[in-house]
Amino acid sequence: MTHHFDSTRRDVLRQGTVAALGIFSGYARAAGTNKPDLLSEFEYGDVQFAPGPLQRQFDENREILLNLSEDSLLRPYRLREGLLAPGQDLGGWYDTDAFAPGFTYGQWMSALARYYAATGDPACREKVRRMVAGLAATIEPEGRFYLENRFPSYIYDKLVCGLMDAHAYVKDPRALATLSRATDAVWKYLPPKAMPHWEAPVDHREDFTQHAWDESYTLPENQFLAYQRSGNARYLELAKRLLFNQEFFDPLAKGENVLPGKHAYSHVNSLSSAAQAYLVLGDPKYLATIRNGFDFVRQQSYATGGWGPDEHFVVPGSGKLGESLENTHSTFETPCGAYAHFKIARYLLRITRNPMYGDSMERVLYNTVLGAKPLQPDGSTFYYSDYNFQGQKVFHPDKWPCCSGTLPQIAADYRISAYFHSPGGVYVNLYAPSTVTWTVAGARLALRQITEYPYDRFIRLDVTASRPETFSVFLRIPEWAEGASLAVNGMRDSRKLDPGTFAEVRREWKTADRIELELPLKMRLEPVDAQHPSTVALVSGPLTLMALRNALAPATTRAALLAAAPETPGSKTWTAGGLKLRPFPDIQNEPYSAYLRVSS
Repeated sequence: MTHHFDSTRRDVLRQGTVAALGIFSGYARAAGTNKPDLLSEFEYGDVQFAPGPLQRQFDENREILLNLSEDSLLRPYRLREGLLAPGQDLGGWYDTDAFAPGFTYGQWMSALARYYAATGDPACREKVRRMVAGLAATIEPEGRFYLENRFPSYIYDKLVCGLMDAHAYVKDPRALATLSRATDAVWKYLPPKAMPHWEAPVDHREDFTQHAWDESYTLPENQFLAYQRSGNARYLELAKRLLFNQEFFDPLAKGENVLPGKHAYSHVNSLSSAAQAYLVLGDPKYLATIRNGFDFVRQQSYATGGWGPDEHFVVPGSGKLGESLENTHSTFETPCGAYAHFKIARYLLRITRNPMYGDSMERVLYNTVLGAKPLQPDGSTFYYSDYNFQGQKVFHPDKWPCCSGTLPQIAADYRISAYFHSPGGVYVNLYAPSTVTWTVAGARLALRQITEYPYDRFIRLDVTASRPETFSVFLRIPEWAEGASLAVNGMRDSRKLDPGTFAEVRREWKTADRIELELPLKMRLEPVDAQHPSTVALVSGPLTLMALRNALAPATTRAALLAAAPETPGSKTWTAGGLKLRPFPDIQNEPYSAYLRVSS
């Protein structure tokens, strides 16, 4: 499958950029239009990963979802609507009277549709079509499924995503009609406006009309997209109704940090609703919202890029981030948080072309979600990254929690996060063994990455072209990569590559041309927060190196950590004095610590 630079309609429909976008002061516009000059995503099938961790995670999740019983998946929907319900309960959070009945159905449908778009696997296509048909058969106008349901907004939002992806990628003709009926069914169960997330039901009682745990403030993103794909103004009106303006977006736009105390994953996820509001409504307030909101998240992130100990943001300058290393093992809600992080970072990168958002995605990729324990057929799911001084990788105690829905989705979305394009060229955002393929004016072009990054500093990109073609390759130079250098066809480029920029290489390219990029992986120490300056993480390039701790670790110094080196050439274990350290994806079941206390 190839992508045409001169054909933007699919990208517009999928990502929600419409022609009438209003005023975008201070940002580039596409010539002759009112829309911002966004970087475009490639299609899922335009990017292929070589064998390795990213492709392995994709394959593992695809296999799990393909083998889930459709009768079991539909059982909560059928039982709650009073229909015959063959099949077995899945267990955990998913079942009819469980914590969140049927809540990941839409996410799994979405992931399978994206897997089909990436691979053309007919098994994925047919599974999605059966899931759409099976869901449609359960929908009744009264929406009995949502009676005494804690999460009507949450569940409906995931169904919207899955049905839209079934429409966009599988071309299921029933998907939009099913979405319309699903919207009818849930309508009276949705709140009149975006409701805050309560930590417990009001008055300490279970009252399903209070929307106590629900996340209505995350709905607008998919409602804006549904409006653009269907033309149905009802979705636009619902999106505008549920924008989380007064309590969240408005103060963020003014530079007020209102994150502390808020549920971390869902409020980062809601920033993608503000991004869509910016793209569709054209109000620059929402651009300020997402830029400031993301900056506030970065300011209280761990060295890994993760955030939100015990699923909540802390007060800046309070030392709570450092304190969390001793008082919790629930440090970062990993697949859900990574999925939300990738989405808003992708929006911001496409809007601003600022590579710091790519740097942030890279940290989260290599230090959190890529190290998640694989989803199991019985619903055992990796949930929290543990940054405690005595950390360990474990599954969530309950089967099929929310991260079982987002892990399959983000495993697909690595493909649309690795590269972007503009009319003038290709942006290389994630460095991983992969190939991106596209066409320009009939010329078939490809870039192939060959690298062991982030374990090795060298990245090679080989060009294939059906005929010579002039375009630019933009290479993300991370903000930590002082001294980066590149060569084209063996000839060293003499210019200085500034960290925190995209380096442009423009020329007429032909088959067998190559780019060689070197990103020095210098060791550095990053304190957990200003109140704990001697509690540090050792970082090499984008990788946080975590100390293996089968017993109390020996005392160490800054100098000893900075002298860390691979145990053997090519090893994924580093040594520093008496310590052994590994990146998160290479830790299995052994205890570890993301941070160490150091002396001078």
